[in-house]
Amino acid sequence: MNMFLSYKKKLPNLQKKIFVAPGAYIIGDVKIGNKTNIWFNAVIRGDVEKITIGSNTNIQDLTMIHCTTKGHGTQIGSNVTIGHNCVIHDCKVENNSLIGMSSTILDGAIVKKNSMLAAGSLLTQKKVIKTGELWAGKPAKFLRMLTSNEKRFIRKSADRYYKLSQEYLVNLNKNY
Repeated sequence: MNMFLSYKKKLPNLQKKIFVAPGAYIIGDVKIGNKTNIWFNAVIRGDVEKITIGSNTNIQDLTMIHCTTKGHGTQIGSNVTIGHNCVIHDCKVENNSLIGMSSTILDGAIVKKNSMLAAGSLLTQKKVIKTGELWAGKPAKFLRMLTSNEKRFIRKSADRYYKLSQEYLVNLNKNY
């Protein structure tokens, strides 16, 4: 079955240099930038509002990205890492940010640039993580400012996943 599906006559708008792993689905009104990679069994469902994802961003395995009907849509910037098994719902994640594994971001929340949400966190509706902050917990709360090393790690994470996606394009055997 095709992993790119139209919905209400809207097709995903994908740049040429992207990687989409088998089992991932991209549906409807979705725009994805160059060098972005979508991993196994991720679902990006632009059926009720638009979803935009910038360049050199990685959406890891089992992540669900969706929106609220008559919401604001979901916007994910460039050089972003969305860890495994996340739920990203009708929110905004700005450039150079990292969302840790198994985190949930709810409607109207904003993760500003160069920020991090720790693994297993729940960022509730309309909360804002300011530039350079680290938040964690259920519900997520401010912990501290990110260090310079952590900010560099975020960028390296995006670059590492792009490199890995290129290795998969060459080495993944779909006909085993």
